[in-house]
Amino acid sequence: MAPAAPFNPPSADLPGKPSVPKWVPPPATQEKHNFAQLKSIDLSLLDSDDPAVVEELIQQVKIAIRDDGFLFLENYGVSLEQLHRQFSLAQYLYHNITDEDKERLLFSPETGAWSGYKHPYGFKRHRAQPDGIEQFNWYKPDWEDQENRVPKCLLPFMDEIETFCNYLTKSVNRRLLTLFSRVLELPDDYLWNSVQSHGSPTGEGYFRHALFRPVQQQTQEASKGLRMHGHTDFGLTTLLFSVPISCLQIWGQDEQWYYVPYKPGALVINIGDTLEIVSGGHFRATRHRVYKPPQDQLSYERLSLVLFNSSLGDLRMMPAAESPLIQREGCVEEQGVYKEFKKLTSQGNVVPTNRQWREIQIATCTDPTDTVRNRVGADQVLIDGKVMHQREYMGVKVVLPV
Repeated sequence: MAPAAPFNPPSADLPGKPSVPKWVPPPATQEKHNFAQLKSIDLSLLDSDDPAVVEELIQQVKIAIRDDGFLFLENYGVSLEQLHRQFSLAQYLYHNITDEDKERLLFSPETGAWSGYKHPYGFKRHRAQPDGIEQFNWYKPDWEDQENRVPKCLLPFMDEIETFCNYLTKSVNRRLLTLFSRVLELPDDYLWNSVQSHGSPTGEGYFRHALFRPVQQQTQEASKGLRMHGHTDFGLTTLLFSVPISCLQIWGQDEQWYYVPYKPGALVINIGDTLEIVSGGHFRATRHRVYKPPQDQLSYERLSLVLFNSSLGDLRMMPAAESPLIQREGCVEEQGVYKEFKKLTSQGNVVPTNRQWREIQIATCTDPTDTVRNRVGADQVLIDGKVMHQREYMGVKVVLPV
């Protein structure tokens, strides 16, 4: 594989671009307890001329995605200054988007896509109890018709945002999928060519600017501190930029929640359902949630940038039978979603397509503040004394920690 070129974005000073105040990262928490110990992967080592260095990298990745499904990615080609420019643009959006654009571009998750502007009143188009979460999500149609589907305040900067997403998808994620293909002992571009969707800066996936504002006491009590339910991502990989405000938590092997620590400039990578199934359960779909931050960060806003990489919509997720790893070691059948998909196929049933799998979950998403659904006897069950969230999508039962 040829060495990767570093990110080379358009200038921020081109004519017609308004001045954008710099994003200043808020202070990291001083708390030390209850933080996960994640493995960190140096992506630049993939370009090494030394086969031993590359092989060691593959083994590190193999352990990280089997143990946690979560890892830090560093030296992926974007500088800290370039990254902070993207955070500055996200901050600019929430300071300048008009009420007219909020209404004009309001999302319709019932369609199965998060496309557009999410209001801070829950994950339905109608306004429910305030959750303090605003988002803007770019899908393929939004890239193709920016004049009508993007907030007017961001139009002067779309060259920078689109170039950034193209680099994340076609350079960073492609190299990451190369590593994952090698773990499966498959050709370098197996996952990129056969599973990853294409056709836009984000394929069939989407890019997100998100702002988590501090919530009122009433909301915090209704949600029991949750900002987003425990879940796995339904796609291929998720690229989340590490931020100082500690809200993201992962479910440890000891069945406890742990905050993800802050690592400036790093990408937090998590594995989606697609990769768990394609790998025959060898890769662990990351169980994670968004929770209130530590006490010393409760008054701060959390700005977030995320790329959700999606697999081909018409693909029905099955293990990559040609993988020498799977042929040699078999499948890991106790893994969550993979186990449920395997149960369907063993009964002669057809599993959902990737598009069906992601759209049904978006369309039926519930809010942490929904006290009617979020109780034992409705969407929750008790398993070995632990409260778990249980849903069923197209015959596939999903049980996840709350």
